[in-house]
Amino acid sequence: MNNYNQSIERLRNIMDELRERCPWDKKQTIQTLRPQTLEELYELTDAITDENWQGIKEELGDVLLHIIFYCKLGEEQQKFRLEDVIETVCNKLVNRHPHIYSNTVVNDEEQVKQNWEKLKLKEGKKSVLSGVPKALPAMVKALRLQEKTKQVGFEWETTEQVKAKVNEEINELQEALQIGEADKVEDEFGDVLFALVNYARFLKIDPENALERTNKKFIRRFQRIETLAQDKGKTLHEMNLQEMDDLWNEVKKEERD
Repeated sequence: MNNYNQSIERLRNIMDELRERCPWDKKQTIQTLRPQTLEELYELTDAITDENWQGIKEELGDVLLHIIFYCKLGEEQQKFRLEDVIETVCNKLVNRHPHIYSNTVVNDEEQVKQNWEKLKLKEGKKSVLSGVPKALPAMVKALRLQEKTKQVGFEWETTEQVKAKVNEEINELQEALQIGEADKVEDEFGDVLFALVNYARFLKIDPENALERTNKKFIRRFQRIETLAQDKGKTLHEMNLQEMDDLWNEVKKEERD
């Protein structure tokens, strides 16, 4: 048995012991694990955004633990085992890569994606959008929806067309604001965000990651102006907007320098 198999087997044995002897692990179900799994995935994406390789390694371990835990629960319910999970994904990968494991010829990654969607429909999917999870965060879901429909040709041809669509949606938002109907404003604002996600995609930018980078930047800068205010013997509550904006610009200058 090689080191890889030994490590997997060790983790499975630990999971068996915890399930049998730990009061907390004994109580877990697929439903109680679900929110914790989401949390672990978000912690992994945080580490990826920061390019924190040590963090990525640790968070991948936590995600792997959850996979092993679900497989243990599946085994207890006589639904599936870890081996079944691995074989299922292996078979899926082979079936969906006929350009590697069969005689299909592709020229680029776009053709690979198109073939992938066609194969999923042959497997019984009723819609090209059926594989997009309902629970995805809205921005990630918008990106996945656009990527899916692109594979059947539902796509703008140029970046300029997408930019024009963004401007069109912003104009429609302004018109809704003039009318003053809250529901219409929210609807048009959603259209603006959807168009911006599309624009980001054409610019080869991950909109979720871009926004998260801005979130982190805002947190860093805001906490810095709190420190600068404290150095001046003040709190932000005691400062007006202009004073805080001056500190903000000071922080930006620090970062540039």
